[in-house]
Amino acid sequence: MSRTCELTAKAVMTGNNVSHANNKTKRRFLPNLVNVTLISEALNQNVRLRISANALRSVEHRGGLDAFLAKADVKELSQRARLLKKQIAKKLAEQVAA
Repeated sequence: MSRTCELTAKAVMTGNNVSHANNKTKRRFLPNLVNVTLISEALNQNVRLRISANALRSVEHRGGLDAFLAKADVKELSQRARLLKKQIAKKLAEQVAA
């Protein structure tokens, strides 16, 4: 499983540890990933995702998973999230038409 957020594409970054003597050694900055279950009101189901803590705050700020995915850029989303976005958009379009 890759260390990448499924909603914001936040991934591992690399850099240097710099000692007091200015010695530089390679290190990795890992994203703060958490396994969460989010509720999709449009689909009326629970969705398990591995997202960063920052993305979780953004989802809550925008008003839930459906609202977040509606505004999200497709390039940043994982394959599962893209499929969810498409399903939610289809379901919302059906509700508006009905």
